Amino acid sequence: MSRAAIIGGGVIGGGWAARFLLNGWDVAVFDPDPEAERKIGEVLANARAALPALYDRALPSEGTLSFCGSIAEAVEGADWVQESVSERLDLKHRVYDEIAAALSEAGFIASSTSGLKASDLAAKGHPVVVVHPFNPVYLLPLIELSGAPALCDRAAQVVTSLGMAPLTLRKEIDAFIGNRFQEAVWREALWMLKDGIATTAEIDDAIRLGFGLRWAQMGLFETYRIAGGEAGMQSYLEQFGPTLSWPWTKLMDVPDLDQALIETISRQSDAQSGGKTVRELERLRDDNLVAILRGLRRTGSGAGGVILGHEATLPEGGEIDGLPITSRRAVPVTWTDYNGHMNEAAYLELGTWATDGMMQLVGADEAYIASGKSFFTVDTRIRYLDEVQRGEVLSVTTQVLQGEGKKMKLFHRAFKLDGGLAATIETLLLHTDLTTRRACPPEPEVAAALARYAKAHAGRSAQGASGAVGDRP
Repeated sequence: MSRAAIIGGGVIGGGWAARFLLNGWDVAVFDPDPEAERKIGEVLANARAALPALYDRALPSEGTLSFCGSIAEAVEGADWVQESVSERLDLKHRVYDEIAAALSEAGFIASSTSGLKASDLAAKGHPVVVVHPFNPVYLLPLIELSGAPALCDRAAQVVTSLGMAPLTLRKEIDAFIGNRFQEAVWREALWMLKDGIATTAEIDDAIRLGFGLRWAQMGLFETYRIAGGEAGMQSYLEQFGPTLSWPWTKLMDVPDLDQALIETISRQSDAQSGGKTVRELERLRDDNLVAILRGLRRTGSGAGGVILGHEATLPEGGEIDGLPITSRRAVPVTWTDYNGHMNEAAYLELGTWATDGMMQLVGADEAYIASGKSFFTVDTRIRYLDEVQRGEVLSVTTQVLQGEGKKMKLFHRAFKLDGGLAATIETLLLHTDLTTRRACPPEPEVAAALARYAKAHAGRSAQGASGAVGDRP
C-alpha cells in the first residue's frame, strides 16, 4: 500500500488527501489547526460523493486516513510528500527543513504553490518540485509541474496514476500557466466592478453562460479556430487580429483594491450566493462538475479523455456466487431524483452497461460491432428491490438464461456493498445485422462463447426471472 504525507490540511491539502485516499493510498496529515480533522472530513465527504461518480468502474478500496502530531511523524515512510502550506516562501523553507529531516533518501517534496518558482522553493538545496493542482483537487485533473526534469518525470507518473493530467512547463515562470489566465480575467473583472460596468453576478454569468462552456471542452485556440469558419485559424486572425490594438481591456493596468472596492465585491458576492453556506456551494459545484465531466467523458473531449484513460487502469471483472461481474460502479448524482434515490430510468442504464459487459465477454466488442453485427434489446423487465442512494457502489452479475440461435437472454442482479440485492434486470436481445437491420445468427466464435456461458449457468436459480409485471417473491 502506497503512503502519502499531506503537510497542510486546508482547502488544497484536504483535496489532495481525498484524491489519494479514494485512489487507494494511505494518507497521513499534519496540520496544527485544531479543526483540521473536521475540515478534511467534510472535504472527504464531498469527494466520496463526487469522484467515484465520474467512472463506470469502481475506484480502488479507500486507503486509511491518519492525523499526525508532527511533520516528521507524517513524513516517516511516505512515498509522496505534498506540501500545501501558506504562500510564504520563508514559511515553506522552514517546513522543508523539517520535512527533509524525515524524508527518505530518494524522496522529494511536491509543492502545491500557486505561483512561486521551483528554483526559489529549492533555493536551500531541498528536492522540491512544483505540483500545482486546481480546486477541487479531487475532481479537476490538471496538474502544472515545474522544476528539475527528473523530479517532474517522477511526479508525472504518480499524478497520472491518480487520474490527473500533468502539464510540464517548458520554462519556469511565476504563477505558471493556468493562474496567469485567471489573473488576467480577474484584473479585467475588477475594473468592470470599479467602473460600474457590471456586478459580480453579471460577470460570472458572462463566463458560465458563454465562453466558459466552450473552454471546458476545447480551450482557447480551438474555440478561435472554429470562429474563423471553414478557413480556420488564419481567417480568424485576419478578421480579429487588429482588435489587439484596440482599447478593449485594461490588462496592463490594475485597479486599486481599496476598501470601497472590497466592500462592493463582498456585498455583491454575498447577495449572489443566495445565503448558501460554503459547504452547500461546494456540493453544488461538485454536482455540476460531475455532470459536465461525465458529458465530456462520453465523447472523450478535454478532461473527459483523462477520465477515460484513468478508468482503463481500474480493475474490472471478477465473480459473485460463480457469476461474472459485468458492471461495478458508484451511483452518480445524475442518476438520482429529488429524494436523493437512484431513479428508475438509471436502473435501465445500469442494466444496459451490464449487458454491454456481457457482450464484451462473449466477443461482441467494439471491433465486432464495427464489422457490422451486434445485439439489439427487444424486451426488458426490472424489479426494484431496495433503495439506492447516490455514491453507493453497485456490483452487477449476469446470468445467461438463453444463448442459442439469434437470442441472448440475460438476468442481471445488482448488489450493494453489504451483499443486499438492490434490483434484478431481465433482458432479451436479438443478434442483428447492422447493414440489413434484420435478425441473424451471431458469428461462430460469439455463438460458441455465448453457448458456453449458457451451459455453465444452466440449472442455477433465477428467482424473479420470466415473471409478469407485478409478480413478487
